[in-house]
Amino acid sequence: MNAPIQDWQGRRVWLVGASSGIGLACAKALHAAGAQVIVSARDLGTLSEWAATCKSQGLPVELLSLDVTDALQVKYVARQVAAGGKLDFLLYCAGHYRAQRATDFDLTDMLRHQDVNYNGLLRVLDAVLPMFLQQGSGHISVVSSVAGWRGLPNGLAYGPTKAAVTHVAETLYMDLQDKGIGVSVVNPGFVATPLTAQNNFQMPALLSPEQAAEAMLAGWSQGLFDIHFPKRFTGWLKLMRLLPYRAYFALVRRFTGL
Repeated sequence: MNAPIQDWQGRRVWLVGASSGIGLACAKALHAAGAQVIVSARDLGTLSEWAATCKSQGLPVELLSLDVTDALQVKYVARQVAAGGKLDFLLYCAGHYRAQRATDFDLTDMLRHQDVNYNGLLRVLDAVLPMFLQQGSGHISVVSSVAGWRGLPNGLAYGPTKAAVTHVAETLYMDLQDKGIGVSVVNPGFVATPLTAQNNFQMPALLSPEQAAEAMLAGWSQGLFDIHFPKRFTGWLKLMRLLPYRAYFALVRRFTGL
C-alpha cells in the first residue's frame, strides 16, 4: 500500500516523542540502519549519553527539544528540521497514558491525553504536511494502539485518543497516496515501556521496545499501512472487533475480571 522502505542509508528521519520506549528503540534501529536521525522530546536528558556515543563514532544524532502541546514551539522546531534539508520520514510517537475508569473520572487527565496523543499530532501535521506536499515525497507514520480498536476497561482516557489517531491516519492515506506521500499507522500490543510499567495486571504477549522497533521496520520494508504486533495477540483483537456488542462486552469482562 506504500512504497517499501528497505534502504534507510542517508534518509532524514524525524522522530517526535522518542526519549524512551518504542520511540527511542526506533531511533536507535533507524540510526543503525544508516538514517540521519533527528529526535525530539520534552526531556532530552535521557538521550544525551547515546547521542554523545554516536557523535564520537562520527555518526551524530540531532536532538531538538520539543513539547508537542506548545503550538509555537512545534512550528519553530519544524522550521529547524526543514532548514536542514529534505525530510524523508516522520514518526509521531509522543504519547501520554494513565489508566482511568468512569468511576474515577479525571477531566484534567482526559484532556492531557487529548492534548498530547491527538492534538500534538495535529500540530506536527500542520507543520510538516506543507513540506511533504511541496516535495511530492516522504512518509508519515503514527504510533496508535490496539487500545483504540474498541473500548477497553481502564482505557477511558487513552483509548479514544488512539482511535482518533488511527482515523486520522486512514484519512491521510486516502488523501496523500496519489501525492507521492506514504502513510502508515502502528498499532502495538503490550510493549514494556515507562507507560505500561504502571499497569497492575499481567500483560499478554509482552514485547520489548527493541522487538517493537524490529516489527515496525519490517512493516515499513513491506510497504504496509497497518503495522500491528505481535500477531498472536493483535490477530485475536482484530477478530473481536467483528463481534456484536453483547458478545464483545461479555468476553472482555470474562478475561479482565472488570
